[in-house]
Amino acid sequence: MESELDYPCPICNSDNGLILNVHTSEIPYFGEHTEMTMICNECGWRHTDFIPSEGKKPSAWSLVLNNSNLMTTRVIRSSSCTVRIVELGLEVEPGDNATGYISNVEGVLNRFSDAIGMIQRGAMRDGDEGLETIESCQELIDKISKVKAGEESVELLLLDPNGHSQILHEKATSTELSEEEIAALATGPQIPIFNSSEFEE
Repeated sequence: MESELDYPCPICNSDNGLILNVHTSEIPYFGEHTEMTMICNECGWRHTDFIPSEGKKPSAWSLVLNNSNLMTTRVIRSSSCTVRIVELGLEVEPGDNATGYISNVEGVLNRFSDAIGMIQRGAMRDGDEGLETIESCQELIDKISKVKAGEESVELLLLDPNGHSQILHEKATSTELSEEEIAALATGPQIPIFNSSEFEE
C-alpha cells in the first residue's frame, strides 16, 4: 500500500509530504511483520523499518559466533537497535538516519568491515600521522575475516529498546533489557511512529 503523509521531511523539511510504502509479510520464525519505507521525493531521503504485528518487549539477542556455518543465520535489525561485537570492542548505535534491514550474520560483519575500511582509507590519506589508525583498522578487519571463517569466536549482540530486532537461530538467546540498560541505549531516528494495525485492510 502506498500513501502520502502530511508530514515534513526530517532532512530537508519539505512540506510536499512523504511517500509511505507499507508491506506486510511473514518472516519464518519471526512472524508477521510490517515493512514501512518512507521516501522524500524532494531530497531522496529514505527510511525503512520493520515492526512486528505482535507487541515485543525491550530485548537483547545474543549469538556466539564460533562456526562458519553461523554466517548464514538470519538477522533482523530495526532502526532502534544497537549492534555490538563484544570481544572486538565494536558497536554501532542507531543515529538520526538509522534504518532497519534484514540480512545475515555475514552481512552484519561485512557492514562492520566496510565501516572500518572507510576509516582506514581516511587514515591512509593522512599519511604517517594516521599510521597507528591504519594498523588498528587492519587488525580489526583481519579478526572479522577470521570470525567469518570460524577461526575466531566472538559474541554478536542486538540491543533493541523497542524489541523489534532478532537473531533467528536455535542457539541465539534472548533476555529482557532492564530499565537501566534501556536508559543507556540510543533509540534511533525521531520519525513518525505508526502501529501496524493502522494499515490492516
